[in-house]
Amino acid sequence: MNVAIACDFAGFSLKQHVLTHVQSLGHTVIDLGQNTEDKDIQVTYPKAASAAARTLQNGQALKAIVICGSGAGVSIVCNKFKGVYCVACESVYTANLIPFINNANALAMGANVVGKGQALEMVDAFLNNSFLKGATEERANFLRALYEEACEVESAQLK
Repeated sequence: MNVAIACDFAGFSLKQHVLTHVQSLGHTVIDLGQNTEDKDIQVTYPKAASAAARTLQNGQALKAIVICGSGAGVSIVCNKFKGVYCVACESVYTANLIPFINNANALAMGANVVGKGQALEMVDAFLNNSFLKGATEERANFLRALYEEACEVESAQLK
């Protein structure tokens, strides 16, 4: 699977750790955002998140992982793009559920919030789950209806 991984200057170290891990799982990584530790070159979270969101919109990537200091900024920016569903996560539990329940295609993490080990567990949970995977028919119908309702809100609000 093609996975976009993007970060701002605050998330560079964690991005490098995550990128290596995702590649070791056999995924193709689209590396975006900050690409150096040089403090004189600073990619901002809006630029990094926008780049990742565009790869989802145009089909270059099926999922994205975006990283900034808190995870909040990249999540906010990603969610400004139609068809991109990003959730800032601080737990493996949430990272596992966001693709299953919300059909989220982007995971946001904060480099100042999660440790490297926890980040990799979150990435694994996110990448290994998908919308309605293993749901009973009743649960799938319920979640699908919620998703469709959210899509209606998106269509009305994002022009």
